[in-house]
Amino acid sequence: MQSAPPLAEKLLHERRYAVLATHNEDGSIHLTPVWYIFEHGQIFVGTGSTSRKARNVLARPNASLVVDVRTIGSESWVSASGPVKVLRGDAAIAIHHRILRRYMTEEALQHPTIGPGMAAADDLILCLQPTQWRSWDLTSLDAQYFGGILTQTPQKWFLPMD
Repeated sequence: MQSAPPLAEKLLHERRYAVLATHNEDGSIHLTPVWYIFEHGQIFVGTGSTSRKARNVLARPNASLVVDVRTIGSESWVSASGPVKVLRGDAAIAIHHRILRRYMTEEALQHPTIGPGMAAADDLILCLQPTQWRSWDLTSLDAQYFGGILTQTPQKWFLPMD
């Protein structure tokens, strides 16, 4: 497992959506938006045992994940790739609860239908152990090539996203 670069550490500790890529049987890529938690240099994603991503990882235990920031003037992204371990049982339940606490309000978790329903939704945890990292950020690009002009007044240079 390779250590995460500083930008990866920063982005992965923020509460954001990620996109997980796994390999289908025919060689194509299956992409899925996911919730995750980053702990001890590993990325944990909850899923149901019958999901495509779970079936793909059980057959081909490698994946990639990307997290990005799409705020004009501070765009950035990080991706991690590597082998995936599948966790089950009590270890998976404990991590799944930490993922839910990361994304859901306490009211949702304590609700008599929502909390238990979300807790029961995922019975596996995919543990991505990154061996390769990639990242990019506009601030560094701007400083290197444009003297900081792009990030000083980004609305002057970039169209807003829909």
